Amino acid sequence: MKIKLLVEGGEMKPGPALSQKLGPAGINIGQVIQKINEATSSFKGLKVPAELDVDTSSKTFSIEVFSPPASGLLKRELGIEKGSGIQKKMNIANASIEQIISVAKQKLPNMLCRDLKSAVKTIAGTCVSLGILIENKPAVEAIREIEKGKYDREIKEERTQTSSDKKIELDKYFKEVKEAQEKLLQQEKAAAEAAAAEAEAKKALAGTPVAATGTTEIKKEPEKAKEEKPLAKPEKK
Repeated sequence: MKIKLLVEGGEMKPGPALSQKLGPAGINIGQVIQKINEATSSFKGLKVPAELDVDTSSKTFSIEVFSPPASGLLKRELGIEKGSGIQKKMNIANASIEQIISVAKQKLPNMLCRDLKSAVKTIAGTCVSLGILIENKPAVEAIREIEKGKYDREIKEERTQTSSDKKIELDKYFKEVKEAQEKLLQQEKAAAEAAAAEAEAKKALAGTPVAATGTTEIKKEPEKAKEEKPLAKPEKK
């Protein structure tokens, strides 16, 4: 009997929903929680997929833990809460290639990628949808560089630590990007407010009655056609 779960990494707790899933299997829920928390302790703060394989006859079980979604791993790695939402206008972080490799290594066991380089490309693809720069460049451009072999040495050596000097450089560049983005958003907001005000003014003007000119126009009713009198009838003698 297989039971699929989605748990808080290292912080699974008992509850009605869990009892409803595990109760029919007849296994010790406390033991399940303990084992899963131990297996997912490295994923604290993330939603982690897990699967229980239960032997209902012996009431024993085994646990298989899968890595969290790539988006969740990236957010934790970069210290961000959510994606951009407007990727073409707003970037939310600037990752080093070492950080991308780190996430790819964590995700690789549960991916269909044939090697680490393919996994790195896949993680970079997730950066595109989240609005994350890689090495001061849009993620799409970084993917092309990965394909051309620019980061083969880092990938081969499985580098996952970013040097302090490089981190300072990446942070400095992203600070400038962030300031430019905020300025652009403010300009767009001001333009939108001006357009809305202009539209309201036009709407108000269209509903305003025309002011009197001071002259009175007397409308003449059309003259009625003169009625023709009938000819007098001759008197009878």
